[in-house]
Amino acid sequence: MRIGVDVMGGDFAPDAIIEGAVDSLQLLSGEERVVLIGDENHISGKLGEMKVNPVLFDIVHAPEVILMSDSPAKAFAQKKRSSIAIGYGMLKNGSLDGFCSAGNTGAMMVGASYSVNVIPGVFRPALATVIPRIDNHDSVLLDVGLNPDCKPDVLLQYGILGTLFAKYVLGIENPDVGLLNIGEEETKGTATVKAAYELMKEHPGLNFAGNVEGHGLFLKSMPDVIVCDGFVGNIVLKQAEVFHHIYKLRNLKDSFFDRLDFENIGGTPIVGINANVVIGHGISRRKAIMNMIHQTKAVVHGNLAQRIKEAI
Repeated sequence: MRIGVDVMGGDFAPDAIIEGAVDSLQLLSGEERVVLIGDENHISGKLGEMKVNPVLFDIVHAPEVILMSDSPAKAFAQKKRSSIAIGYGMLKNGSLDGFCSAGNTGAMMVGASYSVNVIPGVFRPALATVIPRIDNHDSVLLDVGLNPDCKPDVLLQYGILGTLFAKYVLGIENPDVGLLNIGEEETKGTATVKAAYELMKEHPGLNFAGNVEGHGLFLKSMPDVIVCDGFVGNIVLKQAEVFHHIYKLRNLKDSFFDRLDFENIGGTPIVGINANVVIGHGISRRKAIMNMIHQTKAVVHGNLAQRIKEAI
């Protein structure tokens, strides 16, 4: 397995990315290789400073950088020698099994669309994240920001994509699926959500658990997959992150709230494209980068992209 890492992406790149990549080696086997894509001189210099042997990595030189402030489509098209463009090129030609970046999210999405493409039959890809439950298990929430406004058939398909993620990445044998709503009754919600409810209820093979309210999240009874549009999902995700931040500010310590820390999650996979891609938080530092690489490894091991191709 070869996992490509965008060394130049993120607010604290490239040093934090290299540090996280070094730390990730403890989570990898001898058959799993990290490919550092970025400025070769800086990578070599940083590894030397850390007294880390460069032969532990493959290094691919990328002289250009897509900045966080760059226009995603324009930058991806013009900066062909950037770390993101080269990473996607390697992913497309099969020299990488997975690719991850904490860089420009828009450019990462453009690269997914232009280079590896959406899986035929997938209406819209989604960003999926793992959220903890108090019983020490995890569920998957999607979409968390890619598509703020979804039609009923897209929400239905998110249930299918989430089921595949939960089964092959989280190892849940028969995941149940809940639709996030303002009430448990099937008559509640917007016209879109009510229509999605009917589609999900009638879909063969989908283990549909009905509507789930906000106060049902994070509990033992929470379904293995939670479906919502990207507008709602992004609010839920960021609210969960701030709970952890408030706990830290108040000098409180709890293992459950530690699991809400984005640094422990690492990143959010793009589900529904022809490759294994994980996007990290732009403010990721060393620990978050290490876990972003570990998350990418899990997605590759789950063979998620191929599983979705077969299912869709």
